[in-house]
Amino acid sequence: MTVLAHRTDTVTRDALAVLQPGFEGTTAPAWLLRQVGEGLTAVGLFGRNIASPEQLAALTAQLRTERDDVLVAIDEEGGDVTRLEVRGGSSFPGNLALGAVDDTGLTRDVARELGRRLAECGVNLNWAPSADVNSNPDNPVIGVRSFGADTHLAARHTAAYVQGLQAAGVAACTKHFPGHGDTNVDSHHALPRIDVDLDTLQARELVPFKAAIEAGTKAVMSAHILVPALDPTRPATLSPQILTGLLRKELGYEGLIVTDGMEMNAIAGTYGIERGSVLAIAAGADAICVGGGLADEATVLRLRDALVAAVREGALPEERLADAAARVRALAAWTRGARPDAQPEGSRASGIGLTAARRAVVVTGSAKPLTGPYVATLAPVANIAVGDETPWGVAAELAALLPGTGAGVYPEGSSAGDVLAAAGDRTVVAVVRDAHRHPWMTEVLDALVAARPDTVVVEMGLPMAAPRGSVYIATHGASRVCGRAAAEVIAGA
Repeated sequence: MTVLAHRTDTVTRDALAVLQPGFEGTTAPAWLLRQVGEGLTAVGLFGRNIASPEQLAALTAQLRTERDDVLVAIDEEGGDVTRLEVRGGSSFPGNLALGAVDDTGLTRDVARELGRRLAECGVNLNWAPSADVNSNPDNPVIGVRSFGADTHLAARHTAAYVQGLQAAGVAACTKHFPGHGDTNVDSHHALPRIDVDLDTLQARELVPFKAAIEAGTKAVMSAHILVPALDPTRPATLSPQILTGLLRKELGYEGLIVTDGMEMNAIAGTYGIERGSVLAIAAGADAICVGGGLADEATVLRLRDALVAAVREGALPEERLADAAARVRALAAWTRGARPDAQPEGSRASGIGLTAARRAVVVTGSAKPLTGPYVATLAPVANIAVGDETPWGVAAELAALLPGTGAGVYPEGSSAGDVLAAAGDRTVVAVVRDAHRHPWMTEVLDALVAARPDTVVVEMGLPMAAPRGSVYIATHGASRVCGRAAAEVIAGA
């Protein structure tokens, strides 16, 4: 009886160790602290948990009163996907902007400075960078989160980003394995499928992940995508062929494998999060990310108990769960002992994020000084990964440079006539985000340019194939500093 009780307790602690749950609020709830004390080794943070750097530092310190090596993870890609600056927009451009500049030293320095800010707040695991090659321009969930559509560009910048982030003592989590770039479905809503052959996968999707592994990435995040050339029946997160056969054995990766959010509909709507979590660990995953939508103790207990029951019933080998938990604890130990490299001279004072955003801007046409323009933001519905709470655009930044600037936001269904009626005789600055994926935006832009040839067009998503407007500005991302860089061009600053 004593042996059985000890075994059960060990299995329960291992089951807790592999979970990376989220929670509500800006302080750690009592239930979370209790679970950390009982064996939970990682916690995931989201925008809802962050009010300021000072508050975040206090929160992570609170968690470490229960366990000094707890992994505190965050989805901080910079650019369009920010949690540190969710209410104001990121101080860093995202991957596409860095890829457009194509200076790996700059990418490394940006990632190091971002990592320094995370470490300063007590965050030690970042679910970034995205190593996806954005080969499908209609991809609704990757886009500017990728370094670009060129495989080798994405590979060298993925490696540089991993090196920079980990030089700050923050573990990188390269995602979304084996590559989410050639999808046209958002895995938050359904299960995407990539129908390419093995040769294409080897030559395109896998190259940046190989570069990340060579660069020493401490973690890799799996994708909820079906890749029939690798496994015709199960998505990558649940596939032994992909996680163990390809990632572990063929690519030789020894670090932590983390799942993408298990409450995403690609898993929750097909397998359910309990069964999905068991299958993921059995397939070779080491950590279960959950908490973007389900953020309570009941979820943690459901997943813990599902894993323990699977071990007892023989559906999940106890050794596999123990191995997964050991990898989580090994990464926690690395973060506790990590010693950040010296910061490059001047990188903080120079505002490296804004410098990078300025370098990423591409302008077609000659900008002329404007007086009191009207900024019309044609706003698509935000995807879940980015969220709709983070502001974007150029209106606020341009108003700070050009007093008298007017502004309006125009969702789908709006017309050029609506914009022109509000603008009056002022020059229109039309701001869009991935206009190529939204035919209504293109229609409005064409009508605006036809009516007002002096219209300035700012694209803050993937650049247009055919630039429009008297001046066309491509920022390669919609972070705050990208908006600032575009506003400086418009204002002649």
